[in-house]
Amino acid sequence: MKLQEIRQIAKGVGVKAGVGRSKADIIRDIQAAEGNSPCYRNITDCRVLNCLWRGDCQTEKK
Repeated sequence: MKLQEIRQIAKGVGVKAGVGRSKADIIRDIQAAEGNSPCYRNITDCRVLNCLWRGDCQTEKK
């Protein structure tokens, strides 16, 4: 997912996503704001199939 799209989601849940914040940090803050575990790129074998971030999370280098 592109950073522009992530920033839109962040804005919708009240997360600051300004310049200088990493994609991973923004996504973790979104996860926490939604009441989920802020696990983006911290789990190598994720079994949560319905996670919005799973595709990016499990394919990017750790």
